[in-house]
Amino acid sequence: MAKYLFGPVFSRRLGISLGVDLVPHKVCSLNCIYCEAKATSNLTLQRKEYVSFSKIIAELTEFLKTNPPLDFITFSGAGEPLLNNKISEIIAFLKTNFPQYKLALITNSTLLSDENIRNEIKNIDLLLPSLDAVSSDVFKKINRPNCQLEITKIIDGLIEFRKIFRGKIWLEIFLIEGLNDSENELKLLKNAIQKIKPDEIQLNSLDRPGTLSWVKPLSIEKLENIVAFFKPLSVGIIGKNKKIAKLSNSQNNVKSQILQTIKRRPCTNTELAKMCGISTVEIDKNLEKLISENKISTQKQERGIFYCAKN
Repeated sequence: MAKYLFGPVFSRRLGISLGVDLVPHKVCSLNCIYCEAKATSNLTLQRKEYVSFSKIIAELTEFLKTNPPLDFITFSGAGEPLLNNKISEIIAFLKTNFPQYKLALITNSTLLSDENIRNEIKNIDLLLPSLDAVSSDVFKKINRPNCQLEITKIIDGLIEFRKIFRGKIWLEIFLIEGLNDSENELKLLKNAIQKIKPDEIQLNSLDRPGTLSWVKPLSIEKLENIVAFFKPLSVGIIGKNKKIAKLSNSQNNVKSQILQTIKRRPCTNTELAKMCGISTVEIDKNLEKLISENKISTQKQERGIFYCAKN
């Protein structure tokens, strides 16, 4: 059973994506109030080999040797991938041995102020960085950063990366009512975005259980108004991907895949069914078993019942 790979999952943005988790749960430079992976347990800027390079390479080799259909191999998970100081070597390995696959990196952008780190990842195909605020006080309220981080340096890092990067940048903004949806903060964001020059701006709001229960999603009307505000920049609202999995799974594999996925992000039974390529009836049977084994719990949200892994 893979420990550091998860999925393939069916991402709303990336289609069929094989996740690669480079840090333990929940090692991160931010402690965002909306994070679906819950509160950060190790709020750090220290880079090291959190997860063994050799073990990740072994898992990737084993999984990719059958040439599975993937839209992306994605560095993501339950923490900040750039904290792993072997990421450049993993990228080089994949580009050399499995060049048919595109590489994506989901990052909170906090380490891009370092020129060496920018150079480490410049050969990926797609960067999905986040920027939720420009003013220091809103940045601290939403992202609750490591005390050494400054939002101005984070923005400068994104600007500098755009200068050397030949791939695509899809910049995500997670919007929270009453915090970063004011006219002043949106103006600051638009000004920063014009300097960063991403290929796309992707607006997001709460879609699954976050760290703090009071964080609620913005209405679609408010999101559409913000889209209009950011025009003529290329901007949209993150939506649901409709691709259906065509994967063959044994019952043990299904249970494992469910656990590996919801450990990193809560999911509904419909999302899990698409991910595993089986019916919701079969998914529900596996979910019932996992609940009876006291391995997962449920949380009701506006969009349905989400299944979460127990620690």
